[in-house]
Amino acid sequence: MEHRLIIAGIGPGSPDYILPAAWRAIERATVLVGGQRALDSFARPDQLTYAVGGDMAGLLQFIREQLAGHDVVVMVSGDPGFYSLLELLRKQFPSGSLQVIPGLSSFQVAFARIGLPWQNARILSAHGRQPDPAALVYTEGAILSFLTDGKNNPARIAGWLLECNWPAQARVWLCKNLSYENETILSAPLADALQVQGFDSCVMVVKG
Repeated sequence: MEHRLIIAGIGPGSPDYILPAAWRAIERATVLVGGQRALDSFARPDQLTYAVGGDMAGLLQFIREQLAGHDVVVMVSGDPGFYSLLELLRKQFPSGSLQVIPGLSSFQVAFARIGLPWQNARILSAHGRQPDPAALVYTEGAILSFLTDGKNNPARIAGWLLECNWPAQARVWLCKNLSYENETILSAPLADALQVQGFDSCVMVVKG
């Protein structure tokens, strides 16, 4: 019997935001892979676990070894289809052995929190990468949303947008620790975001 590699989206973080299908996969798993924070939240003592870090070769070797005898569940934050381990895993393992369980993305939660429709938003990631400058060009009424990090933080992104002729009074929302008890949402004009600190890893929404 061929064992499955299950990539399960676990949403923005809180167990309240995990789909039942992902919950079932995690609960049934004998081998569970994920970031340390996810393992701390969801792993049981009787499950064999692997904490994802920077060693991708080690991760792949572990998964291959475990697939010989077990299904392997890999937890990824948000939805697996947006900048997750899915991109790597689908290149390394047969498509027939993969099962992907979608998750609620942090973008969905952020737009829900601020009450803004997002069907016309440009969804971008500045987490470990710099977005294509063409995607930052200002048009009236445009909505951009970013995943940020410590380097490409909201202040830096605000600078990029002002250089691309976004108006200084464009509205910005910074959404941090979404779904957790310490969730914080800050709303400010774009120009003020140049001075913002403490929101390095968040969802940033900008409306022109």
